[in-house]
Amino acid sequence: MMRRTQTSFLFDLDGTLVDSVYQHVLAWQQALHSAGIELSVWRIHRRIGMSGGLFSEMLLREVSAAITPDLLEKLQRHHAEAYAGLVQWVRPLPGAKDLLAYLTRARLPWAIATSGRMISAQYNLRILEVDPASVPIITRDDVAHAKPDPDLFIAAADRLGVDIHGAVIVGDSIWDMLAARRAQGLGVGLLSGGYGQDELARSGAIRVYDDPADLLRHIDEVGGRV
Repeated sequence: MMRRTQTSFLFDLDGTLVDSVYQHVLAWQQALHSAGIELSVWRIHRRIGMSGGLFSEMLLREVSAAITPDLLEKLQRHHAEAYAGLVQWVRPLPGAKDLLAYLTRARLPWAIATSGRMISAQYNLRILEVDPASVPIITRDDVAHAKPDPDLFIAAADRLGVDIHGAVIVGDSIWDMLAARRAQGLGVGLLSGGYGQDELARSGAIRVYDDPADLLRHIDEVGGRV
């Protein structure tokens, strides 16, 4: 008799559980401006979701700026400072708290894996009322490489003690979906971060929903029933 693998859920954070993508975009714009680098906001948005270091390097290549460790460190620091000033406008996405509460009641394992560092993620976790002492939280501080590399999701599955092949990996960006494919989990996309349905599907999403509330309404479609 074949044993049924329990479904687990690994969540991205920004744009997936909290409505923070555009605050991050503005924070990166401020950080770049502080370094004398002007870049269109839409170009910044297209890179949100990948690791901050890779993000910075890709943006700097677009303006032909010299990439130095000092500049990358300065951008990261200024971004964290700017985001801290904007976080007052961040809210949980519709249905995010209800979705996490449902999974907890159903005893379906879940964790959060974000490309952000804890210095910024802590605000979002507080907004979600998620306690890092009781829920596995993997940040950029914990892995060698962030999205689109699979390290964050693999580390989250390891922390939960679950098989990554049975994990539903929920994210809002193409970088989440690419990382999910490389981790060999099942990618589920949300439109709440600003990427389109076709983009998410082409990047590997097996299903695409509007936001956490929409995912909760269709949770049985991705193996989330009790």
